[in-house]
Amino acid sequence: MESYNIPASQWPEVSKEHKPWARWWWMGSAVDKQNIDFLLEEYARVGIGGLEIAPIYGAKGYEDRYLDFLSKPWIAALNHTVSKAHRLDMGIDLTLGTGWPFGGPQVKMEHAASKMIIQDYIIEKGQNTLEIKQKKSNENEPDGILIHLIGIFRNGERREIYDLLEDFKLSNIPADLLQVQAMYFAKTGQKVKRAAPGGEGFTLDHFFRTAVNNYLESFDKAFDLNYPDIRAFYNDSFEVYGADFTADFLDEFEERRGYDLKFMLPELISDNGDDASVRVKSDYRETLSELLIENFTENWSEWAKSKGKKTKNQAHGSPGNLLDIYGAVDIPECETFGSSFFPIPGLRRDSADVRNVDPDPIMLKFASSAAHLTGKNLVSCETFTWLGEHFKSSFSQMKPELDQTFLAGVNHVFYHGITYSPQDVPFPGWMFYASLNLTQHNSLWDHLPAFNKYITRTQSVLQAGQADNELLVYWPIYDVWANPKGTMELITVHHVDEWLHPTEFYKQSKKLIESGYSVDFISDKMIGSAEVEKGQIKPHPNSNSAKALLIPKVDFMPIATLEHILELAHNGAKVIFQAKPHDIPGYQDVQENRERLASLWKKTGLDKHSQVRWGKGKLILAPSFAPALAAEEILPEGISNSGLKFIKRKIGEDKYYFLVNHSAKTVSQSVDFLTNAKDAVIMNPIDGKIGKAKSKTKGNYLSVKLHLEPGESLIVRTTNQPTANLPLWTYFDSPSVITELKADWIITFDNNGGPSTPKDQHHEQLTTWTDHEDTEAGDYSGKGTYTGTFAFEVDSLKVYKLNFSKIHESAKVWLNGQYAGQVWSLPYILDITEFLKEGDNEIKIEVANLMANRIRYLDKNKISWRNYHEINFVNIDYKPFDASDWQTMPSGLSGKLMISEYLK
Repeated sequence: MESYNIPASQWPEVSKEHKPWARWWWMGSAVDKQNIDFLLEEYARVGIGGLEIAPIYGAKGYEDRYLDFLSKPWIAALNHTVSKAHRLDMGIDLTLGTGWPFGGPQVKMEHAASKMIIQDYIIEKGQNTLEIKQKKSNENEPDGILIHLIGIFRNGERREIYDLLEDFKLSNIPADLLQVQAMYFAKTGQKVKRAAPGGEGFTLDHFFRTAVNNYLESFDKAFDLNYPDIRAFYNDSFEVYGADFTADFLDEFEERRGYDLKFMLPELISDNGDDASVRVKSDYRETLSELLIENFTENWSEWAKSKGKKTKNQAHGSPGNLLDIYGAVDIPECETFGSSFFPIPGLRRDSADVRNVDPDPIMLKFASSAAHLTGKNLVSCETFTWLGEHFKSSFSQMKPELDQTFLAGVNHVFYHGITYSPQDVPFPGWMFYASLNLTQHNSLWDHLPAFNKYITRTQSVLQAGQADNELLVYWPIYDVWANPKGTMELITVHHVDEWLHPTEFYKQSKKLIESGYSVDFISDKMIGSAEVEKGQIKPHPNSNSAKALLIPKVDFMPIATLEHILELAHNGAKVIFQAKPHDIPGYQDVQENRERLASLWKKTGLDKHSQVRWGKGKLILAPSFAPALAAEEILPEGISNSGLKFIKRKIGEDKYYFLVNHSAKTVSQSVDFLTNAKDAVIMNPIDGKIGKAKSKTKGNYLSVKLHLEPGESLIVRTTNQPTANLPLWTYFDSPSVITELKADWIITFDNNGGPSTPKDQHHEQLTTWTDHEDTEAGDYSGKGTYTGTFAFEVDSLKVYKLNFSKIHESAKVWLNGQYAGQVWSLPYILDITEFLKEGDNEIKIEVANLMANRIRYLDKNKISWRNYHEINFVNIDYKPFDASDWQTMPSGLSGKLMISEYLK
């Protein structure tokens, strides 16, 4: 459906990619046609749009069901899965391996992940002989191959002395030899983590093209080039530990950097931070990055393309330029790990059940920026990894975390994850230790469709049109590579406090976003390929155009990057420098390149003026970006002034703003949108309702009346399309009357829950079913239904909202026999206007709780439910899981149930 044909009264047409997808763990690949069919039908029923198959280790006792990875039975099961999924209009992606990272039995030792070992020997005065022997960290470490022996002499000379070795001994040591460095080509010994049967083996050497090609060819052979109709091949985060070398690294390094690394080993291994050491380390890291991108990421993507498939890749964790690695695939994928703090009143966050990691939305923007700037539409996210302790995560906790990923540019959510679990495996079924465990055994399962519809509606907008980000911010990767410590620089999610947060790039980007600007991050390579159209910067023919390029304070910038920046300005772009680039990276020709940098900068005139015309464009030097942008009439959105967060898309002539209130206060005011549109339409992704907003033009802005409670999200569409036929939006901002709904409540329980079905409960006050001395109810996970009758007087000139104090954890509501809707996120409100009647009203509220109480029952009673090969099952701190000492989690409803009345 073409975006410009979307009427103002409609949501974009739904596709399977608009729906949430999930990683689908195949434990032991113990799959069969009957269960595949059953599970896929279940997943489709609750609104899952696709699955990413990831084979891993299996459950003990089911070994007779295991299928070896890439065996003929395994491939037959995959083909059946793809065929069934297509009949259900679902998509399938496939991890190209088992567990993670890529590797397996097809990876022979010579193609396994490699490392460099450098051993240093100081020659003592009068020493005549020296034995060269590899020092190992443990007896299982593979033997390395001594490839170079470098002597360092008193006069400063460094030369190869390998030919002086006899039986790994140096005899008759020259009197002027001070130091010897032995360089080994070795293997890390790492094997595939969480491997499935048939997938065990060494991890791949991602830097070595021959190794990568052999690995890919093994799949061609297994499938006989007859691949099923999957959508994409997937690669997880790098996690190849200690891999910092490859067979042809030294040759590649010399060709790319212009000097021989083996004679610079003292600088490479030094941590003293001197200039030469920092430069050699940077060159080394840049070379690793290039080899990873060229020999693995781009090579793998071209291979997949030749099979008619896409690639989906997580760049984080790599020793390389994240933006360029993300940008080299069809679907860049980021990851949320842990949980964030949101000051939303009533949002449960037990510190004992969360990891000490807060997902940073700016980290997520590396993937979305790469997609935006390379013309890719989809940005996926491995979502909810370790959101909280097992079995304790509710929809209300998931939503703000999910909304934060949307705000960072994600538009293709993957749950982490769903475990394949056959019908004959009793509660809680098979489970993967790091997942949210959204499976058919989860007591929230039948309430999942509403949550999935929220994602689907939101993603239908966020996947349409183009990102509408007006600024490009340069990411100075060479500053990251200039870290004086260590050798390889892994750029990981878990160490943002080291490589991201202290930087001016991060501080300025965050400040711009908080001020109402929309930004994408741009790499040196992307700057080099960008063009200028009508004064705006276009990094790719299919990308959005940006109004300015911002260069935060940087220590190291390549000459070529500065030249490309000046070329963009010459062709009409506006470029704002926070400061003069301090230096150039790299060891080769340092002085010459420094002089070229100084000469280039001097030519700009920015050493004497704060701004200059440069060709058709402009160069500006400003210590603070916001005033410089304002002076150029590049204005921010006024949305941030209200406390709301936003992301925007341009769809045809309209703009769509996804808005979230993550603050502790209600936002009820007119909000300014930077648009030339005359009308605004409000779209609620929770229930799908659409209405015309109250709005008026205000200079460069359209001022739109909004009301969002803490935790709420809405989509505002600014448009010049006809809106007269739309109903007016109902603002639930100033209730005229608030009435407590009182009833004699009867609670009945679903027989599908467990461990047993509690007896009915009767309460005169609204209360949880776990507040009473009822052991069965305290152990129960499933659905409990509250029924009652209340009298009410209805006024046709009013609208009515049902307000819950607390829901543990999701509630479906029926009024007078009609389904009124589901309440699963804060604020717990529901429009019930069309369902209320004069006089007596019958209300039924079905509440689904968490799995936690039933799991606690199993562990307290020492009932075995987890028994897996390899890691078995661990808690959030990666220690053996045990729920026996958990407190009973509240279940059902508590507090007050109120009806608020509003004048139409």
